[in-house]
Amino acid sequence: MAKKYTESELKNCSKDILITLFLHYQDQMSEQLDQLNSKLDRMAEQLAVLQNNKFGRKSEKLDVIDGQLSFVFNEAEALVENAYVVEPSEEEVLETVTRKRKKKKGKREEDLSNLPVETVDHELSDEELAGTFGPDGWKVLPDEVYLRVKVEPAKYTVEEHHVHVYASKKGDRIVKATRPRSLLRNSVATPSLVASIMNAKYVNGLPLHRVAQEFQRNEVNISKQVMANWMIRCSERYLGPVFIRLHQLLLEYDVIQQDETPVKVSKDGRPANSKSFMWVYRTGKYYRERPIVLYDYQRTRKKENPERFLKGFRGICVSDAFSVYDSMDKSHPEITFAFCHVHGRRRFADALKALPKAKKKEAKDTIAYQALQKIAAIYHLDNQYASLTSEERRYKRQLTIKPLVEDLFAWMKQVKEENILPEGSETLKGIDYYLNHEKQLKVFLDHGNVPLDNNATEASLRSFCLHKHTWKLIDTINGAESSALIYSIVETAKANNLNPFRYLEFLLTQMMDHEDETDYSFIDRLLPWSDDIPEICRIKKK
Repeated sequence: MAKKYTESELKNCSKDILITLFLHYQDQMSEQLDQLNSKLDRMAEQLAVLQNNKFGRKSEKLDVIDGQLSFVFNEAEALVENAYVVEPSEEEVLETVTRKRKKKKGKREEDLSNLPVETVDHELSDEELAGTFGPDGWKVLPDEVYLRVKVEPAKYTVEEHHVHVYASKKGDRIVKATRPRSLLRNSVATPSLVASIMNAKYVNGLPLHRVAQEFQRNEVNISKQVMANWMIRCSERYLGPVFIRLHQLLLEYDVIQQDETPVKVSKDGRPANSKSFMWVYRTGKYYRERPIVLYDYQRTRKKENPERFLKGFRGICVSDAFSVYDSMDKSHPEITFAFCHVHGRRRFADALKALPKAKKKEAKDTIAYQALQKIAAIYHLDNQYASLTSEERRYKRQLTIKPLVEDLFAWMKQVKEENILPEGSETLKGIDYYLNHEKQLKVFLDHGNVPLDNNATEASLRSFCLHKHTWKLIDTINGAESSALIYSIVETAKANNLNPFRYLEFLLTQMMDHEDETDYSFIDRLLPWSDDIPEICRIKKK
């Protein structure tokens, strides 16, 4: 502790001693002031990052640097942002892309070929024509045709089943006609009704009480409690075996991507507001033929959960750098973990977004900007190899991207050694992320089917994350497990370009008809990529 001088002691000090004391305390105060300013800068950066995460755009496009890096971070956004949006033409209403396309001959008929057409004629009477052209002074030319799209609300029909009963005239024998199977015993539920509820909740994100309200507006009285019961029973009975088969097939792939997100379950035997987790596992981004997306509900975020789900898997897992995955990378030699570059890149993007307005002009001189430039160059090259085969992509990465990656890590190590970044800053966190996980961040260089990041998994979780903000929490563990099953089927159907409602209706119907079978080999004929899937389930590709 520094000595405190009294007033009398200072009066008795010589001039040289006073000067020495002043210079010493001046240096001390200057050092403390620098530390205080550094802490204030760090707190200001943290506050700016928190505000941007809560109120700002979730995009990583960086307008603070005049769009210099946006060509890599958000190529699609760059095409439409700030563009003048015009009312779509009738031909474009059924298009699934945002860019303007050239019209081609016969395109209108192609777009509407799978929709019913109702012809509405607009004619002039003979009297009106005679008044314009004179008696018999006109001829009919080809019609001018234009299109409008009409929507009809959902239509509900009650199926009143009459099971005919026959009795013998000579004896007591009675015979009934064959009664079709029911989805649930003594229930009004049908595959189409249950599929529509699943579609409303798990595709469109409507809470069950809103679904019940919509039913009531159409004079159908089904409570949310009844619908919740249907979801649990139908998912376990009919969708569970399909999930098991998809799980088996997923573990046969060489590359799996995984992530997790918190969810609240109110009745799970723990205190209120305890966090549970929905884990998601999917086939690697580059396996485009038969993508699989599976959800798995667990009460905790412990290592045992992915260990159990991935039991028997031998290959590469793409994930973030969560400590559980880091630990599994060390304890499971049969699994190689490749970590996500985006999680490190976000730190540098956040650092730039957090810059005060007065310093935005100096953004290009920051370490964060230089890091983003180097990472952008890697992404720019890798995006060009997206259409190549796995082996071709691996070869190109070794040839062109590996030198950039080695340069990136060498530069980051130099920055770290120079010790010029404030402790706790976003930029330093980004540098540490890369240097602490160098091995896992380089895995993609040696494997053509390993993506640079885990964005595909985050995209597979996006619907769930959006929906949980509308229904807030799941009531029971059974409800959480059924939600995982249904989201798995829905997201896998969407990834395979199927209409989720039509596919769910088909799946429930088929599984109901095969309920008594013990040989589940028939399930392969029901999987999203099967040739046996009805055409009505498929979304027509443009």
